[in-house]
Amino acid sequence: MKKIILAFFIAVLVPLQACAQEQWKEGEHYTVINDTATDKPVINEFFSYWCPHCYNFEPLVAKIKSKISDDVKFEKVHVNFMGFTSPEIQDDASRALMVARALKKEDTLSNAIFRYIHVQKSPVTSIKDLKNIFLVNGVEDAEFDKLVGSFGVNSMLNKNNKLIVKYRKHLSGVPNFIVNGKYQAKFTRDMTNDDIVDLIVWLSKQK
Repeated sequence: MKKIILAFFIAVLVPLQACAQEQWKEGEHYTVINDTATDKPVINEFFSYWCPHCYNFEPLVAKIKSKISDDVKFEKVHVNFMGFTSPEIQDDASRALMVARALKKEDTLSNAIFRYIHVQKSPVTSIKDLKNIFLVNGVEDAEFDKLVGSFGVNSMLNKNNKLIVKYRKHLSGVPNFIVNGKYQAKFTRDMTNDDIVDLIVWLSKQK
């Protein structure tokens, strides 16, 4: 009986895998940008807080996070080359993201920055504005000041910026997803939101 059940699952699984491979085509839905993948699966979302498309992508990001395997790391990379504001202020926002990450409140505080810019339509003129967003959302003044220039936050910021440099030639715009250091997702006009989520989850399983 066990052999029959196992054979059934294999019979079902193989066609499903073949269907996914047939649905997602290299050159149309993704580009191979490196010969080898990272040792561990990772999804890097390159984004900007000032980008309206990135803001609208946030519900899809939440879905992706809920569907990926436990061993897949999802990491946002905040870029500093968008034309919405100065590179210096964009770097301040990248630093604020690292503070949020250090506080283990990244989702909550990142969403707060997005809302401040896109819902409240308020300008970010310096790190002080970003600090105020954090204070309104429950972060202590002293805690922010302690972290914002700390070794840990500086290290995370350096990693963030090194990823930008590493993949800069592939980043013509944002949001942009590079998966396992090898695949860059491409979105066609006929894709639904669920298709986008499924594509990125599928890419996270590729070597």
